[in-house]
Amino acid sequence: MIRKYLPPVLAVFGIGFAIWTVIAGNKEIPPLPPVVDPSAPPYKSFVAGSGIVETNTENISIGTCISGVVSEVYVSVGTKIKTGDSLFKLDDRDLKAQLEVRQSALRESEAEVKVSRATLADLKDQLVRAKILAGKRVISDDELERRRYAVEVAEAKLIKARTEVVSAMAYVNETKVNLERAIVRSPVDGEVLQVKIHTGEYALAGITETPLMLIGNAEPLNVRVDVDENDAWRLRAGAPAVAFLRGNREIQTPLKFVRFEPFIVPKKSLTGDSVERVDTRVLQVIYSIERKDLQVFAGQQMDVYIDAAD
Repeated sequence: MIRKYLPPVLAVFGIGFAIWTVIAGNKEIPPLPPVVDPSAPPYKSFVAGSGIVETNTENISIGTCISGVVSEVYVSVGTKIKTGDSLFKLDDRDLKAQLEVRQSALRESEAEVKVSRATLADLKDQLVRAKILAGKRVISDDELERRRYAVEVAEAKLIKARTEVVSAMAYVNETKVNLERAIVRSPVDGEVLQVKIHTGEYALAGITETPLMLIGNAEPLNVRVDVDENDAWRLRAGAPAVAFLRGNREIQTPLKFVRFEPFIVPKKSLTGDSVERVDTRVLQVIYSIERKDLQVFAGQQMDVYIDAAD
């Protein structure tokens, strides 16, 4: 009897369980609360953008004009620097040896000028005497001409010797310039943000993928805001703006308009939003951070709201 009714009962139970599973699986899962509450725009009409903190001189990538092994590094991260301060130095022993050789060649050329000048003076004196003797018919006209040609040759040799002095001096100055270029100096007042070169490493001249050093003037800091090109027409110069610190919407600072970058560029600063498009083109607006006590660093992202009231 039990065997007769057991299969239908199990079938009904299985169907009921399947229906319950489907219904339970279709329940809407509530979204997870955000880790940090997003900032709220302070304006009724606004344009929002993602901002990157940078120095007011822009972040300057330091390179070198000549390649070589680094012999000394004079600064570290956070060092305050002035225009012309030494940042690092390349090995210059070969240039110093070259300078000694070229200075020796310069001294030799200067001595040759003295010899040529004395020779010319002697030949000129002989020519004057020869003219007197020729007038008295003591020497022939041919001898007088030879003395005159000897003076012309001596004058040419003196000119050549002086030219060699100028050339030798130019070589000496070239080596001195190269010695000076072996010391990389700061082009601006500011602060060292990154140091990616160390004593004993080889520094390549030209553009490198990673800058040898990164410097800039961080007083005050600027924010480079990316505004979607579709909203660019809503912006106006000098409009009030507020920036919120990522991670804490309670920390905010007013911004002071500096300038527009009047060229629309592809967006590079991505926020990580799932609906963010990577092919967006943006207008970059530069603002200055007015709060001096705000703990913010170059390279940090901020949420920026710009007043777009009519």
